[in-house]
Amino acid sequence: MASSAPPLKFPSSLFPSTKKRREFLDLPSIAPVGKSWKPSTVVVAGINGHPQINGSGALRVAFQGAPGAYSEFAAKTACPACATIPCRAFADAIAAVERGRADRAILPVESTMEGTALRNYDLLLRHDLRIVQEINLFVHYCLLAMPGVRPGELRRVISHPMALAHCGRALSQLGLRREPVEDTAGAVEMLRSNHLLDTAAIASPRAAVLYGLDVLAHGLQDESWNVTRFLLLSKTGTRPPQKPAGAGLKTSLVIAHRGGSMIVLLKVLSAFSKRNINLTKLEVINSSNEGEAPVMILDVRGKGSLRAFPHVLYVDFEGSTDESKVKEAIDEISSFSVFVRILGCYVADHNVYDLQ
Repeated sequence: MASSAPPLKFPSSLFPSTKKRREFLDLPSIAPVGKSWKPSTVVVAGINGHPQINGSGALRVAFQGAPGAYSEFAAKTACPACATIPCRAFADAIAAVERGRADRAILPVESTMEGTALRNYDLLLRHDLRIVQEINLFVHYCLLAMPGVRPGELRRVISHPMALAHCGRALSQLGLRREPVEDTAGAVEMLRSNHLLDTAAIASPRAAVLYGLDVLAHGLQDESWNVTRFLLLSKTGTRPPQKPAGAGLKTSLVIAHRGGSMIVLLKVLSAFSKRNINLTKLEVINSSNEGEAPVMILDVRGKGSLRAFPHVLYVDFEGSTDESKVKEAIDEISSFSVFVRILGCYVADHNVYDLQ
């Protein structure tokens, strides 16, 4: 008779106290209140006074994933009084806004562990939506299981592929078989609905509360500093917002050209530098190599057609499109670039928010 598998041993490093973790991270707190989330450092009206109510009631924010997904937490953090709309895919969240079923869509666009590998900037470029808000969320991964399940009974773990990758070292120590699913909250929903007793899920501590699961381990992520940046998109937002007290404005734009990549990059840097405009993000995409697909960008000023470009620059900078020096910089860049499109002007939020 085959012997049973040895019990799993959980490293003590996976169980840091919440107090010590928060002292190390020094993050603003998002405390759970019933089934909603109320930022302790942000007024209920929303971060930086962002509007919460439209003509028909609460602001509706579409997100990818099941209830309890990190994107939903980010939406509730940015807009505490909003009503969230779960969608199967990121493209569905954007479509919800385009079709009037939602007022905002929220997309994760980059993280400290993956950079911009999330690639949702591509979706933003293909649609006529504007960035109206940003939010940075500390992503804290937990190992969740059905109530009463002991660590030694687990044989596999399910979650979003990126979550599994972010927790690679811890999962190797635990010896669990990894199986990817569409999203973290979907893994929790699958675990609960199918009553899986040999399976764990990687998700947030709030997802454990929402679905009534046990948290077997905290802080599974390989890197303690794991932050994801989210953008809220809207059909409105053509005018820059008013600059709130104590905060600045940020503008995002995309610059496309067909040749001379390094020359264009230097000219772009010069246009901002000589006007003392501070860049907060600069990403260069070169898809001119054989086998690489070009970047597709919707020409919102033309006939609404998609245009293909081999060289693209994503730029975020401090300032508003209403400022004369910003207008001058964009005009100069437009003079030597094939295509320039402003993706949005919004309040710069430098805070990092936590679910704990």
